[in-house]
Amino acid sequence: MEFEVTILGSNSAIPAHGRNQTSQLLKVGNSYLLLDCGEGTQIQLRKFKLRFSKIDFIFISHLHGDHYLGLMGLISSFQLHKRTRLLTVFGPVGLDEILTVQLKHSNTKLNFPLRFVATDPDSPQLILEESNFKVFTFPLKHRIPCTGFRIEEKIRFRNLIKGKLQERKIPVEAINCLRNGKDFTNEEGKVIYSLAEYTYPPKNPRAYSYCSDTCYDLEIIPYIKQSSLLYHEATFGSEQEERARETFHTTAAQAGKIAKAASVGRLLIGHYSTRYVDLSSLLKEAKEEFPKTYLSEEGITYSID
Repeated sequence: MEFEVTILGSNSAIPAHGRNQTSQLLKVGNSYLLLDCGEGTQIQLRKFKLRFSKIDFIFISHLHGDHYLGLMGLISSFQLHKRTRLLTVFGPVGLDEILTVQLKHSNTKLNFPLRFVATDPDSPQLILEESNFKVFTFPLKHRIPCTGFRIEEKIRFRNLIKGKLQERKIPVEAINCLRNGKDFTNEEGKVIYSLAEYTYPPKNPRAYSYCSDTCYDLEIIPYIKQSSLLYHEATFGSEQEERARETFHTTAAQAGKIAKAASVGRLLIGHYSTRYVDLSSLLKEAKEEFPKTYLSEEGITYSID
């Protein structure tokens, strides 16, 4: 199953230095998910020739403009392209009112159903479950209510040990049971064919965790632990640590510390302050804490494995 993320916007509050405001397109199998939707998101989708018409789920982390002001424009474009398929938007309470007011005063009657699901900024939740992935929320500490997202693949089937199957004639019913991760038992509950004997250990599910805007907060570790790929904001360098604290943001070094503590596979940093034209100093600081760190670069697709 394809599992990858394309960066659409990597800057913080203001677009500058050829960088745009926060947005990412996630592909999980045949599903497309948009994480945040800063200004210019739909322009970036077109620029990088991404099929935005396939987006069915949009997740907004919080109501600072650089994370959602492109949403109404994208919805309007869906309307103009005569979309008929359901679009689901997950986001903080208040976003539904913002969308309703804009639709009302532009006298827009959508051709497609638009469903809004409010996220809880205080408690972790499972908010979406599809056949091949699940989406969880978790609290982030920012100046206003803010939510992180963890997208985790579902391991649908166990791999069978073919040699064992050839040794004995196992009925199809038992094979299906084993593939679905269950011991095959008789009517009395006695195990006839066990997972331990006939299947390989399950793979760890791949996961992508997205931390948009947050202060340095070790409390998020349980929610992002062992992510295959972690995106964590790194607005400032260490020389601006006091500024980061005041604005509830994170330095690149702190993002690296979070990645290390969470035992993630790789780290993507982003949400760069406009004070940084050259991002090499941010990358260097993060790498000193967590070597497998990469800059999030617009138009680049990163595999989640």
